[in-house]
Amino acid sequence: MPENLTVAQLSQVISQVTAPAFLLGSVATYTSVLIARMNRIIDRSHALKAIDDQAPTAHLKADISPLRRRAILLNKAILFSTISAISTSVLVIVAFVSAYFNVPHEYGVGVLFVLALAFFTASLINLARDTRIALHEIDPYQ
Repeated sequence: MPENLTVAQLSQVISQVTAPAFLLGSVATYTSVLIARMNRIIDRSHALKAIDDQAPTAHLKADISPLRRRAILLNKAILFSTISAISTSVLVIVAFVSAYFNVPHEYGVGVLFVLALAFFTASLINLARDTRIALHEIDPYQ
């Protein structure tokens, strides 16, 4: 049977989940940036596909392949950032539930925090790869 949470215990849990809460806010904002980038790529891809093969601007269709690679990278980045957000949310839930049941949670929360940061890092790596391709599109001789 769970014991009643004291104000001191609740205060301690809240102070312990402050960093994950900031991470969660940052990941949410970052994910919206990734989605905006993805939307721009999709819109540009649709516009390029709509160009007639006989049009004077038909050579622009060559940009479709790099856009496809960028979309794949951003899709992975969005997936990883979403998993990071889910891990962080679970971390906060575990911290409060563990406090409610008076169960030690430090190791589990630590593992979830490392997991969340690992997925966030993987997402950042995919964003960096997308940025590199985007810059290469501007100057293919880089």
